[in-house]
Amino acid sequence: MIAREKQAQLWSYLGGIARKNGFKAIAIGGTENHIHILLSLPASMALAKALQLLKGGSSKWMNDTGNHKFSWQEGYGAFTIGISQQSHTANYINSQFEHHRKHTFEEEFVAFLAKHKIEYDPKYIWG
Repeated sequence: MIAREKQAQLWSYLGGIARKNGFKAIAIGGTENHIHILLSLPASMALAKALQLLKGGSSKWMNDTGNHKFSWQEGYGAFTIGISQQSHTANYINSQFEHHRKHTFEEEFVAFLAKHKIEYDPKYIWG
Protein backbone atom coordinates (compact mmCIF):
# COMPACT_ATOMS: atom_id res chain seq x y z
CA MET A 1 0.00 0.00 0.00
CA ILE A 2 1.07 3.55 -0.69
CA ALA A 3 0.46 5.75 2.35
CA ARG A 4 -1.27 9.05 1.50
CA GLU A 5 1.52 11.05 3.12
CA LYS A 6 4.07 9.28 0.88
CA GLN A 7 2.21 9.65 -2.44
CA ALA A 8 3.40 13.12 -3.50
CA GLN A 9 7.02 12.10 -2.87
CA LEU A 10 6.55 8.87 -4.81
CA TRP A 11 4.91 10.66 -7.75
CA SER A 12 7.84 13.10 -7.83
CA TYR A 13 10.36 10.27 -7.62
CA LEU A 14 8.69 8.45 -10.53
CA GLY A 15 8.88 11.65 -12.59
CA GLY A 16 12.59 11.84 -11.82
CA ILE A 17 13.13 8.25 -12.98
CA ALA A 18 11.41 9.11 -16.26
CA ARG A 19 13.52 12.25 -16.83
CA LYS A 20 16.74 10.44 -15.95
CA ASN A 21 15.95 7.75 -18.53
CA GLY A 22 14.91 9.99 -21.41
CA PHE A 23 11.13 9.81 -21.32
CA LYS A 24 8.41 12.02 -19.87
CA ALA A 25 5.89 11.43 -17.11
CA ILE A 26 3.17 13.88 -18.12
CA ALA A 27 0.86 13.03 -15.20
CA ILE A 28 1.16 10.73 -12.19
CA GLY A 29 -1.57 10.05 -9.66
CA GLY A 30 -3.24 7.28 -7.75
CA THR A 31 -4.49 6.03 -4.44
CA GLU A 32 -3.27 3.68 -1.75
CA ASN A 33 -3.57 0.60 -3.99
CA HIS A 34 -2.71 1.71 -7.53
CA ILE A 35 -1.22 4.43 -9.69
CA HIS A 36 -1.79 5.83 -13.16
CA ILE A 37 1.02 7.36 -15.19
CA LEU A 38 0.64 9.17 -18.50
CA LEU A 39 3.95 8.65 -20.29
CA SER A 40 5.46 9.97 -23.47
CA LEU A 41 8.08 7.50 -24.67
CA PRO A 42 10.61 8.00 -27.44
CA ALA A 43 10.38 5.50 -30.30
CA SER A 44 13.59 3.88 -29.05
CA MET A 45 12.09 3.04 -25.61
CA ALA A 46 10.01 -0.11 -25.25
CA LEU A 47 7.05 0.20 -22.88
CA ALA A 48 8.21 -2.86 -20.94
CA LYS A 49 11.63 -1.24 -20.39
CA ALA A 50 10.05 2.01 -19.18
CA LEU A 51 7.86 0.11 -16.71
CA GLN A 52 10.84 -1.96 -15.53
CA LEU A 53 12.76 1.24 -14.79
CA LEU A 54 9.81 2.91 -13.05
CA LYS A 55 8.75 -0.08 -10.98
CA GLY A 56 12.26 -1.20 -10.08
CA GLY A 57 13.58 2.22 -9.15
CA SER A 58 10.52 3.24 -7.18
CA SER A 59 10.32 -0.09 -5.32
CA LYS A 60 13.92 0.36 -4.18
CA TRP A 61 13.21 3.95 -3.14
CA MET A 62 10.08 2.97 -1.21
CA ASN A 63 11.97 0.25 0.64
CA ASP A 64 14.96 2.54 1.31
CA THR A 65 12.70 5.26 2.74
CA GLY A 66 10.81 3.19 5.27
CA ASN A 67 8.19 1.18 3.36
CA HIS A 68 9.92 -2.13 3.94
CA LYS A 69 8.65 -5.06 1.88
CA PHE A 70 7.05 -2.73 -0.69
CA SER A 71 6.63 -4.14 -4.19
CA TRP A 72 4.46 -3.50 -7.22
CA GLN A 73 2.20 -6.17 -8.64
CA GLU A 74 3.81 -8.39 -11.25
CA GLY A 75 1.97 -7.04 -14.30
CA TYR A 76 0.51 -3.76 -15.52
CA GLY A 77 -2.16 -2.38 -17.79
CA ALA A 78 -1.11 -0.08 -20.62
CA PHE A 79 -3.25 1.81 -23.10
CA THR A 80 -2.43 4.31 -25.83
CA ILE A 81 -4.16 7.63 -26.31
CA GLY A 82 -4.10 10.31 -28.98
CA ILE A 83 -2.67 13.76 -28.36
CA SER A 84 -6.22 15.16 -28.34
CA GLN A 85 -6.94 12.99 -25.26
CA GLN A 86 -3.86 14.08 -23.32
CA SER A 87 -5.46 16.90 -21.32
CA HIS A 88 -8.54 14.85 -20.36
CA THR A 89 -6.36 11.88 -19.38
CA ALA A 90 -4.02 14.05 -17.28
CA ASN A 91 -7.01 15.57 -15.47
CA TYR A 92 -8.38 12.09 -14.80
CA ILE A 93 -5.03 10.94 -13.41
CA ASN A 94 -4.63 14.03 -11.24
CA SER A 95 -8.08 13.51 -9.67
CA GLN A 96 -7.72 9.88 -8.66
CA PHE A 97 -8.41 10.43 -4.97
CA GLU A 98 -11.75 12.12 -5.66
CA HIS A 99 -12.63 9.70 -8.45
CA HIS A 100 -12.17 6.59 -6.30
CA ARG A 101 -14.56 7.84 -3.66
CA LYS A 102 -17.28 6.70 -6.12
CA HIS A 103 -15.75 3.61 -7.76
CA THR A 104 -13.12 1.10 -6.70
CA PHE A 105 -10.13 0.55 -8.94
CA GLU A 106 -11.36 -2.97 -9.68
CA GLU A 107 -14.82 -1.76 -10.74
CA GLU A 108 -13.35 0.95 -12.91
CA PHE A 109 -10.82 -1.30 -14.63
CA VAL A 110 -13.37 -3.98 -15.53
CA ALA A 111 -15.78 -1.29 -16.82
CA PHE A 112 -12.98 0.17 -18.96
CA LEU A 113 -12.21 -3.24 -20.46
CA ALA A 114 -15.90 -3.85 -21.18
CA LYS A 115 -16.41 -0.39 -22.71
CA HIS A 116 -13.56 -0.97 -25.15
CA LYS A 117 -14.56 -4.60 -25.79
CA ILE A 118 -11.27 -5.97 -24.45
CA GLU A 119 -11.57 -9.63 -23.53
CA TYR A 120 -9.86 -10.70 -20.33
CA ASP A 121 -9.57 -13.55 -17.88
CA PRO A 122 -10.00 -12.39 -14.26
CA LYS A 123 -7.37 -14.81 -13.00
CA TYR A 124 -4.73 -12.91 -15.00
CA ILE A 125 -5.90 -9.52 -13.78
CA TRP A 126 -6.42 -10.09 -10.07
CA GLY A 127 -4.13 -13.09 -9.55
